[in-house]
Amino acid sequence: QLQFVESGGGWAQPGGSLRLSCTAPGFSLDQNAIGWFRQAPGKEREGVSCIGSSGGTTTYADDVKGRFIISRDKVKKTVYLEMNNLKPEDSAVYYCAAEKSRFYCYGRPSATDYNGWGQGTQVTVSS
Repeated sequence: QLQFVESGGGWAQPGGSLRLSCTAPGFSLDQNAIGWFRQAPGKEREGVSCIGSSGGTTTYADDVKGRFIISRDKVKKTVYLEMNNLKPEDSAVYYCAAEKSRFYCYGRPSATDYNGWGQGTQVTVSS
């Protein structure tokens, strides 16, 4: 069963950076678009970014555009989310997941279109 493992979260000061990683042990993910999501306490899970199966197309939520960079390494079967200029409102549990039926990204990722949810990794931004 597809299930992602996320890592790289932690604490950062405002303006700082973190790089998140996710893998899905036993799966190559070559055919899937992969999305990053986040969920803050009391809020719905929201899409942050998506990368197509080839890595050639990416999409970002407006509030992270220009600060976050998504990438994937097919050899390592890993998807990354580099987060720069972090803000307190970026604090959340971050998850990655695979698009159920598309190999490309279509706008801001919606959690209902993705599967393979893992435990996530906590990101806390505070001074």
